[in-house]
Amino acid sequence: MTGTPEERLAAVGLTLPPTPAPLAAYVPAVVNGHHVYTSGQLPLVDGALPLTGKVGAEVTEEQAKGLARQCALNALAAIASVAGDLSAVKRVVKVVGFVASDPRFTGQPAVVNGASELFGTAFGDAGIHVRSAVGVAALPLDAPVELEVLVELHTPMGV
Repeated sequence: MTGTPEERLAAVGLTLPPTPAPLAAYVPAVVNGHHVYTSGQLPLVDGALPLTGKVGAEVTEEQAKGLARQCALNALAAIASVAGDLSAVKRVVKVVGFVASDPRFTGQPAVVNGASELFGTAFGDAGIHVRSAVGVAALPLDAPVELEVLVELHTPMGV
């Protein structure tokens, strides 16, 4: 792959948004040595949720997949805010996706693919990660999707 992760995102029409402001008493991301851990990232766009509700009821699987992609963009913005830029990322290690689901909905893995595919676009093989996709009863602000990300950095920071 050529170019920076930001350039690869731009090639598909995406840019990193401003880092979403925390909704409570936490920070968006922290660095610990070779790793950056993100807080749960909602699919906020300009500080608001584009959709609310349960996946499989008010929100379709395809809409939720797009929201998971937005969560991933927000996570990347949080990572860049503490790492300097995305070129500092050696690899995406783990993704945990939470999907607010109608009790009959079982397509959580397909929803979280929206995030996983974005990491592949940005980082190529270094975007391949381990992952959990979990159905939950409710998320903050009635968000349909929330995402946590762990990445490894090329060079340790904050030690």
